Amino acid sequence: MSTVTSPLAGRAIGLAAVPDPVFSGAMVGPGTAIDPVREPSEAVSPVDGVIVSMHPHAFVVVDGEGHGVLVHLGIDTVQLNGQGFELLVNKGDTVRRGQAVVRWNPAEVEAAGKSPVCPVVALEATADSLSAVQEDGEVKAGDQLFHWS
Repeated sequence: MSTVTSPLAGRAIGLAAVPDPVFSGAMVGPGTAIDPVREPSEAVSPVDGVIVSMHPHAFVVVDGEGHGVLVHLGIDTVQLNGQGFELLVNKGDTVRRGQAVVRWNPAEVEAAGKSPVCPVVALEATADSLSAVQEDGEVKAGDQLFHWS
């Protein structure tokens, strides 16, 4: 079983509250979402693994069990063309849980008219393979979000 931890400090709100039907309908996969604190911060890796996809606004880490976790920094943030996002690792890098991956400012994303809400999604998972999913309450970076069996 893998434990997926929060990439950010903020409030867990669950995927259903994400203002994007692709995520709120769990079409990408099950998981949860974080409404981040509105200050410059670093999104950290939710698991030990390898970065298999790296964009300014989103990254995927695959752990040793082959579980891919998508961290999407804000909604529709691809339209910002990387502005306000600083990549701290590269595709193919091995990262540890809690290691900084992207530096960004959720307040700037919001000021640009986008939602800073961050889905954290278990790719190619079934809803019943996740347990103890955090969908409310304050979380710090590194706090448990869900188990994946």
